[in-house]
Amino acid sequence: MKRYEVQEVFKDEAVSGGMINRPGMLSMLAYLKKHKRGGGHVVIIDNIDRLARDIKAHLELRVAISESGGRLESPSIEFGEDSDSILVENLLASVSQHQRQKNTEQTLNRMRARVMNGYWTLKDCLGYRYERRDGEGKVLVRDEPVASIIQEALEGFAIGRFQTQAEVKRFLESKPEYPKARDGVVYDEHVNRLLNRVIYAGYVERPDWGVSLRPGRHEGLISLETYQRIQQRLRAGAKAPARADISADFPLRGFVLCGDCERPMTSCWSTSKTGKKHPYYMCFTKGCESYRKSIKRDAMEAEFEALLSDVRPSRTMFEIAKAMFKEAWEQQREQSRTVVQGLRRQLAQAEKQISQLLDRVIEASNPRVVAAYEDRIGALEREKLVLAEKLESGGQSYRPFEEMFELALSFLSNPCKIWESERLEDKQTVLKLTFSDRLTYDRNLGFRTPKTSLIFKALGEIETGRMVMAEREGFEPSVRSRVQRFSRPPRSTTPAPLRGVVAGAGSAPGRARGTLAQGFWRRKPSAPKF
Repeated sequence: MKRYEVQEVFKDEAVSGGMINRPGMLSMLAYLKKHKRGGGHVVIIDNIDRLARDIKAHLELRVAISESGGRLESPSIEFGEDSDSILVENLLASVSQHQRQKNTEQTLNRMRARVMNGYWTLKDCLGYRYERRDGEGKVLVRDEPVASIIQEALEGFAIGRFQTQAEVKRFLESKPEYPKARDGVVYDEHVNRLLNRVIYAGYVERPDWGVSLRPGRHEGLISLETYQRIQQRLRAGAKAPARADISADFPLRGFVLCGDCERPMTSCWSTSKTGKKHPYYMCFTKGCESYRKSIKRDAMEAEFEALLSDVRPSRTMFEIAKAMFKEAWEQQREQSRTVVQGLRRQLAQAEKQISQLLDRVIEASNPRVVAAYEDRIGALEREKLVLAEKLESGGQSYRPFEEMFELALSFLSNPCKIWESERLEDKQTVLKLTFSDRLTYDRNLGFRTPKTSLIFKALGEIETGRMVMAEREGFEPSVRSRVQRFSRPPRSTTPAPLRGVVAGAGSAPGRARGTLAQGFWRRKPSAPKF
């Protein structure tokens, strides 16, 4: 109608109207300042709420447009400098602000109500994606393969496979499918948020909205018990971070100690005169007899593989252990009903305690006492959720033994098979599960006797048959004595109270007694080997 010529169009998408520093608005102000000398420009808005939805932001933008050489116009309102025009403009700006605030309140109320019903309403979490379902709206579902990677990372940290958050970080970075930052790394803050999100346990919580912990309508990647174990490990305090320079080239670095100073050995690549590089382990502790005396990597790791082969149980012992595990698993299946009954009693007791504490909260008047009661009620509510989760899983039928213990039995039968993997994580897992302490290596004698984990130690003791009672010192000589024959049995010098004990020693009392009467001392037979 006014025959204006459009010079440029500016827009802001998905940006709050209560903000001043919006990309489109800043670009428009820069354009006005650049072409200020060329003549006055008119800034046209469809409606007053398109400029801003906040009275303060509206007034500041009006001044900024005027100072930049522009004039504001709209087909729905006439801007003027008289008092009546300013009053109408301010009233309409206030109405726009009220609409924005009301819309925000309604949105938050709807989101809060949906969270109270177990649905997550904020932007989707890594490992999940939104899927629309009939009658439910958008619901979180697993997003593979990222969901499985996060599940493995969380469970690994809970059971101690990953001792520190740095190890979780390196595990995530080793997975090509896992999304990373622009520089190709996973930041520490990201790992910390990952370990602290209860949504991965299948629950939702928003304390700032007054929504307590409750089961979600999505599938959890881990159990609530596992999540609580993660929180306990996080609260336990910082651990020594894993060395970043430990690579697949030297998997024993940090785990092998020097035989002279008992300090961890380091490793390096040495370059020869021909330019060829050779890998070595060595001790870098000053004052040690083995200081800077290198040991070939291949030689040490070959001895370690031989040591690992010795730890491997025989086929017979492996079958015995497998039968024992299977029998224990079957007994556990039979005892599942008793476990379920115990969980139900614990759940009823927790509900009773919550009811008693609620009665005390009503009667209490001291704010500190009320806060203490509320904290205790919150802890009991979490305990109740864990018990309910255990009750639900305990009531389900147990999976077959072969399916649950396939990987564990595969490792137990032959740890060397997993050690041959090219992944550093697999090699470190073998070290943690096979040995209970670090190994000591002497550059002249090789590896000293290792301290194996409980399962390998038990199998080793059963296999070698080291199950004998200790005797009193001096009861029988440790070596065979010189034999002398007598024409007649000599007079016994053994005190009368011990004669019956001496006569009854050995597996055949009569034979032992006759042998002693002829002047022979019998050595105690060695323990039988299976």
